[in-house]
Amino acid sequence: MCGISGFVDFNKQTTEQQLHKMNRTLAHRGPDGEGYAMYHTNEASIGFGHRRLSIIDLTETGSQPQQYLQYHITYNGEVYNHAEIKKELELLGHQFTSHSDTEVIIHAFAEWGQTCLHKFIGMFAFTIYDDKAQKIFACRDRAGVKPYNYYWHNNLFLFASEFKAIAAHPQFNKQINTDALGIYMQYGYIPAPHSIYQHTYKLKPGHFLEIDIASKKLTTTQYWNVYDAYNKPVINISLEDAVDETEKLLLNAFQYRMVSDVPVGVFLSGGYDSALVTTLLQKTNTEKIKTFTIGMPDAGLNEAPAAKAIANYLGTDHTEHYCTANEALAIVPTLPFFYDEPFADSSAIPTMLVSKVAKQQVTVALSADAGDEVFAGYNRYDYVVKYGPTLKAIPGFLRHTMAAALGVLPNINGKKNKFAKVQHLLKGNSDSHIVTSLSKHFTDKQIGNLCKANIKQLHTAFDSTELVKPYASTLEHIMAVDYQTYLPDDILQKVDRAGMAFSLEGREPFLDHRIVEWAAQLPMNYKYKNGSKKFILKEILHKHIPKVMMDRPKTGFGIPIAAWLSNELKHYIDEYLNDDFLHKQNLFNLAPVQHLKKQFFAGQHDLAEKLWFLLMFQMWYKQWM
Repeated sequence: MCGISGFVDFNKQTTEQQLHKMNRTLAHRGPDGEGYAMYHTNEASIGFGHRRLSIIDLTETGSQPQQYLQYHITYNGEVYNHAEIKKELELLGHQFTSHSDTEVIIHAFAEWGQTCLHKFIGMFAFTIYDDKAQKIFACRDRAGVKPYNYYWHNNLFLFASEFKAIAAHPQFNKQINTDALGIYMQYGYIPAPHSIYQHTYKLKPGHFLEIDIASKKLTTTQYWNVYDAYNKPVINISLEDAVDETEKLLLNAFQYRMVSDVPVGVFLSGGYDSALVTTLLQKTNTEKIKTFTIGMPDAGLNEAPAAKAIANYLGTDHTEHYCTANEALAIVPTLPFFYDEPFADSSAIPTMLVSKVAKQQVTVALSADAGDEVFAGYNRYDYVVKYGPTLKAIPGFLRHTMAAALGVLPNINGKKNKFAKVQHLLKGNSDSHIVTSLSKHFTDKQIGNLCKANIKQLHTAFDSTELVKPYASTLEHIMAVDYQTYLPDDILQKVDRAGMAFSLEGREPFLDHRIVEWAAQLPMNYKYKNGSKKFILKEILHKHIPKVMMDRPKTGFGIPIAAWLSNELKHYIDEYLNDDFLHKQNLFNLAPVQHLKKQFFAGQHDLAEKLWFLLMFQMWYKQWM
C-alpha cells in the first residue's frame, strides 16, 4: 500500500516543486520512499507522484512511477494474482526486470488495455499516462478498497489517495459542497462520487476514468457491477455442497492476501468473520499466524477474552493490548488530519489503536470487513426481514396517519429521536425508502432546519433500481446497496485511513470480488436462516471451532460516545459548537444546534450520534477550512 498524487494541468502552470508538496502530505502512507515524474505536451503539463510502503519487491526495481514503452504509472494497492498474470504475459513475449506487481500491471495494460482489469484479483487505484495516444487512464478496484480522489475544474485535473494532497495544490479552489454537507450529516460519511469540496470527486468503485488530452474530455465508465451477480439466477445447490464450495473459495481468497515480502498479521476481534479468516489461514499454515486484539474495558469495549480463547484454541502468535479510555481519547484530536473529509464513524478510534499495536510487529494486517454485507450479518437486517413485508402491506393512507400521530407525541422517556426515525420510515414503503430510512441519522426535514443552505438531494447508490431479479427481496436490495455505500465510503475508508496513519497496509480478504459474485447467487436461506445471520459462514467455522466458543451476541467495534460527550469531550462541544464559532462559520442555524445540545445534556443520550456528527464536521472544518 502506498500513496499516489498527480496532475494534468492544461494551463501548464504547475511546477515540480508543487507536485512534491502535494505528494509529501502523504508521507504517512509511504515512509519508505518517494518518486516523481514530469511530462510535457503541447496541450498540458503532467506530473506523477508516489509515496512507497514497501510490501512486494523491496528493491529499487519496485519503485514508482514506472515506465514501459509509452506507458507511465503511479499505483497504490496489491494485485495478489500478479504471479499468474506475469506467466501469461511471458508466454506472450513480455520480459520483466522485477517481481513487483506494478510492473505486471503496466505490461498487462500495454497488452490488453482496459480489459486487463478483469484479470486482476486485488485492491488497486492507479493512473496511467499513454504518451503516444495522449490519454490518461485511471481506475479503482471493484469494491473500492483503495481510494481515488480527483478534482476537475478550470482546466486542471488533480488526483490523490487523500484529499489533503489535492488541497495542497495552489490552484485548488477550496469551497464546501453544501449538498454534500447535508448528506454527510445524514450518513456520517459522503457517498461516492461526491465529496465535501466543490468540483472534487471520488472515483466510484468498479469504475475507470479517461482523459483525452487533445480534447480535454473526461469520461468515467463502469467495468464491474455487483448487481450483475445479484441479477443472476439462484444456484441450485445443496447446503452441504454450498458449504464446501464456499470454504474452498474463502481459503483461496484468504491465502492470496498472505502474499507479501514483509510480515503479515490478522486483526482478531472474537467475532465470526475474523475468527474464520484466522482459522482457515492457521489450519493451512505451518507457522503461527500473528493475531492482534485490543480491549478497552473502562470504555465498555472488550472482546479481548473471546479473541484470546480463539487464538489459544488455534495456536496463533497472539498479541492483546488493553487500552485505557485516555489512550482512546487521545486519538480524537488526530482524527481530522487523517480523515481529511468529514467522517463520523467513531469506531475509527479503536481501529486506529489496533493498527498502532499491529504495526509494532507487522507491515500488513488482514481485516475481516464485508462479511456482514456479503453474507447478511448486520442486526438491522433482522428488522428488514421481520418488519419489511408488514410495512409494505400497510396502505398508504394508514402509514401517513400513523406518521402524523408520531409527529405530535411528546418526548416519552427520551424516545423523541426514535419516534422521528419511525415517522420517516412510515412515509414510504419502497425498498429504497426503507434502506435510506434505516441508514439516515437526520431526517430530510431535520437537515432542512439545521443547514442554512438550501440542501439538494444528491444522487447516490442508495437510489439504485438495478436489482431486477424476479422476486428479489428487500434484504437482497439493502445488502447490495450497503456493498456500494456503507462498505466503501464508511468501513473501507475507516480501515484505510486508520492503517495508513501508522504506515500499516490493511487487506480485506472477504472483498475478493469472486466471493460476492458467488454469495449473491446462493439461496438467501443459506445466508439468513430463521433469524441466524451469516448462516453459511457459521456452518463453515463450526467445523473448525466448537460452536460454544462462538455463541455470543454480535457486538460492534464501538465506543461510549454519549458518556464521553457528557464528560471528557464536553470541552470540545463548548469549543466547536458555541454561538461565535457557528456564527462565523455561517453553515448551520444556531437554534437547532443549541436545542440539540440542550436536549442531550438534559439526558436524551440517544442524540449522542447526532452531536458527534456535528462535532466531527466542526473539527474537520477547523483543520482544513
